[in-house]
Amino acid sequence: MFDSFIRLVREIYQTSDFIPLHEPRFAGNEKQYLLDVIDSTFVSSVGPYVSQFETKIAEYTGAKHAIATVNGTSALHVALLLAGVKPGEEVLTQAVTFVATCNAIHYCGAEPVFVDVDTATLGLSAQALADFLAEFAESREDGVWNKLSGKRIAACLPMHTFGHPCDMAGLLRVCEGYGIPLVEDAAEALGSFIVGANSFDQSSEIKQAKHCGIFGKLGVLSFNGNKIITTGGGGMILTDDDELARQAKHLTTTAKLLHAWKFAHDQTGYNYRMPNLNAALGLAQLEQMPLFIRRKRELAETYIAWGRQAGVEFVQEPSGAQSNYWLNALLLNDAGEREQFLTDSNAQGVMTRPLWELMSNLPMYSHCQHDGLPNSRLLAQRLVNIPSSVVL
Repeated sequence: MFDSFIRLVREIYQTSDFIPLHEPRFAGNEKQYLLDVIDSTFVSSVGPYVSQFETKIAEYTGAKHAIATVNGTSALHVALLLAGVKPGEEVLTQAVTFVATCNAIHYCGAEPVFVDVDTATLGLSAQALADFLAEFAESREDGVWNKLSGKRIAACLPMHTFGHPCDMAGLLRVCEGYGIPLVEDAAEALGSFIVGANSFDQSSEIKQAKHCGIFGKLGVLSFNGNKIITTGGGGMILTDDDELARQAKHLTTTAKLLHAWKFAHDQTGYNYRMPNLNAALGLAQLEQMPLFIRRKRELAETYIAWGRQAGVEFVQEPSGAQSNYWLNALLLNDAGEREQFLTDSNAQGVMTRPLWELMSNLPMYSHCQHDGLPNSRLLAQRLVNIPSSVVL
């Protein structure tokens, strides 16, 4: 199994050199747009490419508003603030995620509470969320409170793991039933869509589906160097709410009031605006999204076919969804086989990685409440990510 995997990956990427997990591809107008920015001298957060990139992301995702930020973590931070998360409160989220999800909660002075994931989606489980709230939630006039901790539950923050969409319909039903705002961490899910359970038709037009990140009150994207498209570093806040969009733009531009020359600020803001250089890169990358998605899905099909022959389980998109297959993943039999796979592949110059350390195991979040996380712990023992760069 190990040897056939190495042969497959080297055949896919046509190289005997080191093969990274996910590297960017620059095959379009990147150099042209970057030179245009340099020639214009507008390299910082004032420049036309920022607003153009926002407009194009809004069009692509179907969001009414898109507000560009310096990275996905800053987008998450501001989105949670706008959802009403305050110091001393709690946010329901998953332990299977990158640390930025929990860090953004902590930036608000709040604490994460970890609820288990679905094995089919790798994202927050609607049933586990319903069970947790049935046991611990107490509805009052001023919101929903955790009977165990005595703290207000301010928001729910699911994450679309590796670009595979969560069960948003189920999560929204649960959250709406308790009046809990839902914010989507779609950092990994640009190009991922949901169309409804068992209704996705591979031949249907993408516009018939609904993009991840626009189901909740707010959503966020990331354009880090390892994402499906990159701005070098960057993020985006998505929302259909006009007032939330206005506040997001205001907060991320140091809360500066418009004036021809005065430096007036009306609250504590953040220097989170995306620079023009980054936006130019992102715009050129976005133009190639149809190609990137097509090649990503072709790569996933190749891995699926290999997995069937090798007797290895490949993590596929959930029913009723189209995933961008940002990071491909295998589920091995147990922790021992996973460790052997990681050791052998990396020793042969093929980069593979385990699932992130569960957030509930990290020292700064180990005290946080959780529901036992049985699925999360099982995934942490078995899952490995494999090379996922777009093949051109």
